Amino acid sequence: MGMKYLAAALIFVFNCYLVQAQKVALVLSGGGAKGLSHVGVLKLLEEYEIPIDYIVGTSMGGVIGGFYAAGYSAHEIERLVLQKDFQQWVNGELGKDYQFYYAKSEDHAGILNLQLDVDSTVSLNTNLANDHAINFALAELLAQSSQRANYNFDSLLIPFRAVAADIFTQQVVVLKQGGLHEALRATLSVPFFFRPLKLDNKYLFDGGIYNNFPVTIAREEFNPDVIIGVNVSSKVYEEYPYEKDSDLIDESLISLLLDKPDLKILNQKDIYIEPDVKGYSALNFKAVGALIDSGYVEANRHLGEINSKIKSKMTCETITQKRNQYILSSQPLEFTQLKMDDFSKPKQRYIRNLFSDKEPLNIHDIKLGYYKMISEEYFHNTYPAIRYNSVDSAYNFEILGKTNNNFDFDLGGNLSTRSISQIYLGLNFTHFNHYLFKHRLSIYTGRFYQSILAASRINIPTRSKLFYIEPMFTFNHWDYINSNELILSDKDPTLIDLIDRSIRINLGFPAGDNGIMRVYSSYFHNSNEYSNRTEIVSSDTLDDQTFKGFRHGVEFVRKNLDRKQYPSSGKYFLAALDFFNAEETLVPGNTSNLTEPLSQRNNWVRLKLRAEQYFGSGWFKYGYLAEGVFSNQNTGFNLTGSQINAPAFEPLPDSPSLFLENFRAYNYLAGGIRNIYSVARNIDIRAEGYVFKPFKSLTVDDTFDSVMLNDVTDFYFAGTVAGVYHSPLGPISMQVNYYDDQANRWGFLLHVGYLIFNRDPLE
Repeated sequence: MGMKYLAAALIFVFNCYLVQAQKVALVLSGGGAKGLSHVGVLKLLEEYEIPIDYIVGTSMGGVIGGFYAAGYSAHEIERLVLQKDFQQWVNGELGKDYQFYYAKSEDHAGILNLQLDVDSTVSLNTNLANDHAINFALAELLAQSSQRANYNFDSLLIPFRAVAADIFTQQVVVLKQGGLHEALRATLSVPFFFRPLKLDNKYLFDGGIYNNFPVTIAREEFNPDVIIGVNVSSKVYEEYPYEKDSDLIDESLISLLLDKPDLKILNQKDIYIEPDVKGYSALNFKAVGALIDSGYVEANRHLGEINSKIKSKMTCETITQKRNQYILSSQPLEFTQLKMDDFSKPKQRYIRNLFSDKEPLNIHDIKLGYYKMISEEYFHNTYPAIRYNSVDSAYNFEILGKTNNNFDFDLGGNLSTRSISQIYLGLNFTHFNHYLFKHRLSIYTGRFYQSILAASRINIPTRSKLFYIEPMFTFNHWDYINSNELILSDKDPTLIDLIDRSIRINLGFPAGDNGIMRVYSSYFHNSNEYSNRTEIVSSDTLDDQTFKGFRHGVEFVRKNLDRKQYPSSGKYFLAALDFFNAEETLVPGNTSNLTEPLSQRNNWVRLKLRAEQYFGSGWFKYGYLAEGVFSNQNTGFNLTGSQINAPAFEPLPDSPSLFLENFRAYNYLAGGIRNIYSVARNIDIRAEGYVFKPFKSLTVDDTFDSVMLNDVTDFYFAGTVAGVYHSPLGPISMQVNYYDDQANRWGFLLHVGYLIFNRDPLE
């Protein structure tokens, strides 16, 4: 009997040992946004105390698995991907606090952008997604995990492998050491969407190209007893999706690039989970909650199988204790060094001046300086790394990559049912020579409007202040008679042809994260020809007005609107104070009551305020536009000439293309409400209404010989109802517009592209 009981005891102990020794590997496939369902699988495994001993992941599976291996719980990962910041990372948005409007040029009508990096070779930038936000987020969130593991993935809370691809040798690359954030970023590098990351002197792409379901790698690296394989990249459509093919074409491009999983590599001991992600796009990260739920639901269906094949358990208390011990061993994120080994000494000095000079730096200081740097196109091919420096007991912030002199081409303009169609061409060249130089040439050509703007900006950062110097030249030609093709008018429009030229020097300073302060001086020379009556004959001669002088001023601009035209979120604020010293010369034509050439000099001060802001979310948003101008400007020699040189309220996109007599005054208040109804993805219905109140109106006396400023009680109204589709080629808008103006009453406008113009020198 004794031997019998002893044998039973040994068998029991041996079975317990087998259960205890059972090792489980979790394999997570790639699949873009559909990979978020992996989070749901992890939630269920944690909830039912299923231990995970190893993790191997590709692409999004590598990211989710890497965070779990680094000590993030399933619920922490869920909170991370549900927060607003996650949407900004995957959409390439830096966040409203890091837009750095200071680095941006004026809005233009460009639609398509072509970037050419020019050094010894010429290369085309073909990436569809901006990766700066996600690069920094990965570095920030995983730096301490890499430090705790001493940059060895076997020493993470859970041993981990990420899968990448070397497309030159067409081989799978298994990442098992180094910075965890770099490994996860490398496995995310879908060709044409994200640029590749260079690790160990090799450019690496998304591991899904050669192995999107890395079960074989899990066996080779860890030899587990059981594999739980979660795959979200299987074929979704058994038949051609006729009604959805246009929406799915980008996702299909990803599918074309990814390796198809071979499920035969799983054996009977393994567990296969395939969440139901049919109908979800690999590029649409908005359905986060639904995708997580799909993973949880499908894993729950396999719970019986999981419990039958995996006998060992690890309680939530045990895994939480292990996580806490692991996290407590990490060093706080403090930085003592900036490292830029791949950059020349002048570039290093330039970059260091973008960062705070205090020591040590915290993560906010680092993020602020790095985002200032990448706000300039010149530094877009850099990426961040955070590495622990055991000598200083702090972290180094490393800036890796390259900088190239580059050409930048913008093509755009608009096609319109009125004769205000135009073509836009923008040419930009950026180079570095102790300072960062940005040269741009903007050209508009069309029947109504022609313009040339040439500018050179010199960016000069110092430890105390960041600023730039920008000389610029602008030429504009406006032919208003060619823009008036409205439905109903009480009278014919006045013939007006304007040419303005200006030379200006801007001195720009950042003012907060989204603001800029400009101090400027300019010389302008405007040549204006116009008729003083609406009925003209071929023998008539036009008034010839010259308006030239100097403008000196300062302006503060704060802007974080989501679009350069038809915005629906964000805010804009402008405050400008100007001093003008101008000379007006008039040679009257035969449509004028004046007969002799006249000349006068005017000095005046003008304050302009403009504010725009949007509220709400979901299907309905609303906003306001408010504007005020206050000045002591004197009138000109006749009414039309005075109106030409008066500030104008231009609330609608086509307003600059119309000479609106009732919306011009030296002093006024104006404003309105903008209602925006989102009826479908990227499709808005806008209903807008505005009121314009001049303090004094420009009128003529009974003899029509002189211009007067009269107190008025009149209000003038404008409004629009517009449908706007925000297409990849710019806005497509169909609208009916109303102006309380005799010559421009009702109008219908259909346009494709941007109705944006260069500034005139008096604006």
